[in-house]
Amino acid sequence: MDGPGIRMTIFTQGCHHHCPGCHNPQTHDFAGGHFIDIEEILAMIDENPLLDGVTFSGGDPMEQSAALIPLAREIKERGMNLIIYTGYTYERLMELKDERPDFFELLTFADILIDGPFVMAKRSLELKFRGSSNQRIIDVQESLAQGQVVLHQIQLEEMAGCREPIAV
Repeated sequence: MDGPGIRMTIFTQGCHHHCPGCHNPQTHDFAGGHFIDIEEILAMIDENPLLDGVTFSGGDPMEQSAALIPLAREIKERGMNLIIYTGYTYERLMELKDERPDFFELLTFADILIDGPFVMAKRSLELKFRGSSNQRIIDVQESLAQGQVVLHQIQLEEMAGCREPIAV
């Protein structure tokens, strides 16, 4: 599951991180995959009225940030939420803001960022929406507003051990 609700996940091609144990190693090669027009992706999104949002995964979507920016803009204009997975930490993305302004621009469209590399020694099947405990679920808009990492409510509830009641 690549985030809360009913989602469409777009897997991008190309990743420099090469995390041992990555569940998508076939997406590391920058020469792999196939091209698809943004209009075709938007048509798939529009065909499914049940979608709550879209997730960019990979590979590392930041490596294709310039190409994803127009798609992210369209997703937000449709009133949908956007989650981005990246092997970069939020802090590293901020450090690269001047060198890679496309990274930062793509980030500004995100609601949630799942950041950091997958670390096999910190792997856990108990975590929501991430593979290892070093990865964070970040509220991007609050983080940008406050100038520091703000964990998303999903992770805060998980850390507190809160569980929603189940109706039976």
